[in-house]
Amino acid sequence: MVGQTKTTKKNENKMLDRRFAVAPMMDWTDRHCRVFHRMMTRRAKLYTEMLTTGAILHGDRQRLLGYDASEHPVALQLGGSVPRDLAGAAKIGEDFGYDEINLNVGCPSDRVKDGRFGACLMAEPELVAEGVHAMTRAVRIPVTVKCRIGIDDQDPEIALDTLARRVIAAGSDALIVHARKAWLNGLSPRENRDIPPLDYDRVYRLKAALPDVPIIINGGIAGIAEAKRHLQHVDGVMLGRAAYQEPWRLLSADFELFAETAPHATMKDVFEAMMPYIEDQLVRGVRLHAMTRHFVGAFHGVPGARAFRRHLAENAVKPGAGVNVLRAALALVDDRAQASMAA
Repeated sequence: MVGQTKTTKKNENKMLDRRFAVAPMMDWTDRHCRVFHRMMTRRAKLYTEMLTTGAILHGDRQRLLGYDASEHPVALQLGGSVPRDLAGAAKIGEDFGYDEINLNVGCPSDRVKDGRFGACLMAEPELVAEGVHAMTRAVRIPVTVKCRIGIDDQDPEIALDTLARRVIAAGSDALIVHARKAWLNGLSPRENRDIPPLDYDRVYRLKAALPDVPIIINGGIAGIAEAKRHLQHVDGVMLGRAAYQEPWRLLSADFELFAETAPHATMKDVFEAMMPYIEDQLVRGVRLHAMTRHFVGAFHGVPGARAFRRHLAENAVKPGAGVNVLRAALALVDDRAQASMAA
């Protein structure tokens, strides 16, 4: 089940389509979430949660890095600042078969600040560039960077341009920009997701200044229609909370962005396709709730959605809970309404 095919030609992976991706989100985009998202879109690039270099170098690699082969194309996001450690973790990720290594220079949590990784690294563009250079020397797959437009009192015009030019010169294959500042002094991680104003125009200007560099925009994008508007200005769009909280939005991504049919027509079709995976994971000792916690927004706005969520919340956590719990929850959702939602 776990992808282990090693990439041998970097140029082939450089051609990965970057038009659409689901953002890496800590505590959210684990392997079960990614398989669920893949059932709705064949074309979106998926990302792991951020994993620290220390965890990968010294922890249970199979538990941390294992994934289902259906997830491809899937990227590994790293948190760290020591070039040697970044190179070692990137090489391990490549050996596991990941399609891309992404360096997190955007997470604003206190934990990453204390560990000298995440958004605080926007104040150290040379160090970030050293890390990128070390990773590109260690692996043949693409290396990319995800950042903010700036932190605290930085001028986004200077901070973003400086970081972008440093990491591109160091070998980064693309830059993913969350179009907000991160205020490391004064705002909580949750507040940093909403309070700093979005500045999409700043990301557009970066693209105009670097026409040959793939620039992907992220932050506050509500759905596929909005993603299409951004694609008039940048090379790719990354959907975050909208993809997680209302995953049904992904059903239209392949058609709207790639002129291809979706893997499944409705959310109930998606869940039926998920059943073999869920059953396999249950046999392996995974608890049902570890998977169904990602499903709560699947029928947002549809008659029966509240009953669906309640049934899972009350029953999926019980010892020995199996797919019968999910099937019973699905039976509470109105078939006609959910079909029209996906249309």
